[in-house]
Amino acid sequence: MMTRFHGTSALALVAFALAPPTVADAQSTGARMFAIPAGDLAQALSAYSSVTGMQVIAAPALIRGQRTRGASGRLTTSAALVMLLRGTGLRPVESNGVTILRRDQAQPVPVTLGTRVPVVAAAAVQATTIARETPEATDEIVVNGYRSSLLAAQDLKRRAVGTEDNIVASDIAAFPDMNLAEALQRVPGVAITRDTGEGRQIALRGLGPDFTRTQLNGMEVLGNTASGMDNRGNVSRSRGFDFSLFASELFNRVSVQKSYAANQDEGGIAGTVQLFTAKPFDYAGQKIVLSAKGQTNDQTSGVTPRLVGLFSQRQGDFGALVSVAYSKVRNNEYGYRNWNWGKVTYGANNIGPEIDAPTRALLRGGTIFAPQAQSPSTWYTDRERIGVTSALQYHPGDNFKIDVDLLYGHLADKRDDWAIAAGGYNALTGNVSGTQVIRSATIQGNSLVAASYTGIDQRSEHHRVENQTDFYQAVANVSWDVGDRLKLTALGGYQKSNFVQPTFDKIFLQARNTAFSFDMQPTIPVNTYGFDLTNPANWNVQRLVTQENMIKSDYLNGQLQAVYDLTPILKLEVGGEYKRFTNSGYQYLTNIFYGTAATSDRAIPDALKYVINRDSLLPYIGGDIAGIYALLGNNRDLTAANLTAGSDFRIREKTWAGFTQLDLDTDIGSMRLRGNAGVRYYHTDLVSSGSLATATNGVTTLQPVTVGTSNDDWLPALNVALDITPKLIARASASRNVNRPGLPQLAAAGTLTVAPFGGSVSVGNPNLQPFRSTSAEAGLEYYMGRNGFASVGFFWKDLNSFITSETSQVPYSATGFPVSLLLPGQDGTTPYNYTRPINGDGASIKGIEAAFQHDFTFLPAPFDGFGIVANGTWIDGDQTAVYNAVVKSIPLYNLSKWAANATLYFETERFGARVSTAYRSRYLTGAGGNANVGDGIRPTNNVDFQVRYSPVKNLRFVVEGINVTNRPIEQFTDLSTDRTLVYTRSGRIFTFGVTTSF
Repeated sequence: MMTRFHGTSALALVAFALAPPTVADAQSTGARMFAIPAGDLAQALSAYSSVTGMQVIAAPALIRGQRTRGASGRLTTSAALVMLLRGTGLRPVESNGVTILRRDQAQPVPVTLGTRVPVVAAAAVQATTIARETPEATDEIVVNGYRSSLLAAQDLKRRAVGTEDNIVASDIAAFPDMNLAEALQRVPGVAITRDTGEGRQIALRGLGPDFTRTQLNGMEVLGNTASGMDNRGNVSRSRGFDFSLFASELFNRVSVQKSYAANQDEGGIAGTVQLFTAKPFDYAGQKIVLSAKGQTNDQTSGVTPRLVGLFSQRQGDFGALVSVAYSKVRNNEYGYRNWNWGKVTYGANNIGPEIDAPTRALLRGGTIFAPQAQSPSTWYTDRERIGVTSALQYHPGDNFKIDVDLLYGHLADKRDDWAIAAGGYNALTGNVSGTQVIRSATIQGNSLVAASYTGIDQRSEHHRVENQTDFYQAVANVSWDVGDRLKLTALGGYQKSNFVQPTFDKIFLQARNTAFSFDMQPTIPVNTYGFDLTNPANWNVQRLVTQENMIKSDYLNGQLQAVYDLTPILKLEVGGEYKRFTNSGYQYLTNIFYGTAATSDRAIPDALKYVINRDSLLPYIGGDIAGIYALLGNNRDLTAANLTAGSDFRIREKTWAGFTQLDLDTDIGSMRLRGNAGVRYYHTDLVSSGSLATATNGVTTLQPVTVGTSNDDWLPALNVALDITPKLIARASASRNVNRPGLPQLAAAGTLTVAPFGGSVSVGNPNLQPFRSTSAEAGLEYYMGRNGFASVGFFWKDLNSFITSETSQVPYSATGFPVSLLLPGQDGTTPYNYTRPINGDGASIKGIEAAFQHDFTFLPAPFDGFGIVANGTWIDGDQTAVYNAVVKSIPLYNLSKWAANATLYFETERFGARVSTAYRSRYLTGAGGNANVGDGIRPTNNVDFQVRYSPVKNLRFVVEGINVTNRPIEQFTDLSTDRTLVYTRSGRIFTFGVTTSF
């Protein structure tokens, strides 16, 4: 418990020295000689008072059993006292000429609504001055509002040696964030990607999710999920953590560490995101929190629940806690999608007499890009998220502590996806050579942006998917103060993530020989059809696709660390670590055709066809999945005989690492200098196994392949923080770090994606070297007491051995895959995009980060309740990519040159309101294909709000809105021409509910 000091509490204090010997000595703060040995703190403080004539008082419980490392040399009185108190958890506060010792929590515990949190006053964290507070000041605040949580986060940022930003519990749980990704988007330098209405993954300082290490309760984590849209990743198999896996309410603090130190795990060139779940010792005794909310989306029907419960009990040396979060979310993202854009060549008979000669020549010349498939599409999801945390703590004293954390996460999706596309056998998906005849054409530059046709085969898709991710983690942390100067810590943990997609059934219906036109010029492209899309008689079965997916990851981690106090100002840290990571998976697939370009599609009863029953740009017919599968007798239980070539690769990594680091905390004149310098060594053994398609004498077979490699490196790091004045802090860091290649990049396998015209082949490269980065950064932070701060920083990273892509267009026969995998009408001459990862020339990234936070306390009431939090980032960085043997410079993937966040808030004891906006400029998600340079997402700006009312202390009613402007997601291809790929909206989300704690 924190000791409170009020006007009458001085009677309970113990005085170490009475009246000063002389007034002159008492007032003297100049440097003098000290020779106070290490030992009992009470005796050392008595000696200090004898030397300085200064009165120092403290509650007996605070100094009982405490030991000091002593103070020696020529020091100021304040510097000597700080030296005596280092490692004791105490800090000096001067009040009315008396120095009072108070507890100083090194890491203030951010907790849920209504819990007291220790927060150091702004001036008190300076080591060279004794903060002045009135007797009425308190060491505690009650985190019952957004403003208080910002203050706690500000204090954590200030105490860090490297560059760091934090979010504390009420900041997460109280803001309308569906998951952690959306909470993190408000941190300077963080931008997020969205899918079906939720944030999924983050980019930190312009580098994508694979470059950000995520740790949960001290252990690295990985969890995979899936997108309904294949050009957003579909089934995701990467190192990047998917933050949509967890509800934000499960966590009471998130720390974004942007600087690297030798005592951190290698990896995470962009930075480290630390996630912390609640602990029973965060609370004084028993704690119960209950929350119930209803949630709705204006593009779906009904209200879905969002429920949270926490129970914590602390008794003596033992504490136990359990928390549960449950939610269901319905979302309907719909709009317009092109499969891609590519160069097209029209046959002479496929150009109508209405087309003029110059346009005819362009269409015949193979230089014009045209959109493929032109597809109004809908992605509906019914999502269920469950999270359970449990924590056990045993602290039999200050010298020995055991913490055990358990976590289970479950995310399940039931999807119902629809599309209609000019993607039948006589399609608009590539070269035009069937029954299609173009009747009008609008060409801008080298892009066909509008056209009308006859003889087009339209295709509808109805797609049902069920998948789930189950995540398990168990972590034990032990700390032991062996003596006055040595502390040992250990971590042992295991986690696994299992993603399964047992259901993936898709029905393709086809309507033949229709009139059709498209216009890509409006903001939302427009299609026009020359037949009744809702007449079931026009549609018959073309194809059935069945698929199963599995991705499994597990992680074993052990760490041991020792911290030894060499001197009162210098610590030595040494440690070792072992990590074992494995990842495996597969995809099973069947693709059954019921018609070809020359044969009729399979006729089925009209009762097995119905009009799309989800929101869509237009109505059209789709197939009854269960009924058609039953009628046609298709197998929906797949086996290894249905394996997709190249999908069954396995990665295993074993890493041994060790580090040594020196930590410094001293004074330079009137300034406090903190820093750390160290080096880390790691060695990783990698085994990649899978299968590659090989062709011998015209016969293609899948050959098992196993490749073993290893890599190691020395990683030095230096971080410095200089408290120039009690309000101004300068930081500087320099380090070298690595990032392991993405999992598909290391695969000893190749994967094939077929499409009506062409497709793609991607192969891995187990011999890739890791990304290696040399980084430097510097910044200034100015703190305005308890009212806010302003900061600005510069960062630079030079990435050598940068992994990039080499893309070329080759005949399918050159890929090595069997012709039997192709669609009807394709053969070995069909052009395919062939992509493989290579270690390129390198890349660099630089940027400027600025942040500002301030309470408007200078305004008269009630306007003094307003405040603002704002940040902005400018980033520039390029990489090289190879297109048909031509090297081109393109922006780094996931890098938005500009990103900004702002929150305007109003807070009183009973009422609070906030509105927030998050902007990021356009960014690339891939290298592109079909001669397009780069695929990406156009600028986004999302607006959220919250209003809360607390009629009594422990009760809160809330109304929240997410994406209240219904901002679209717009995807494009080709950096120079910016051709539209996707334009969709996911709807506005509104939440209303109540939270209570006792």
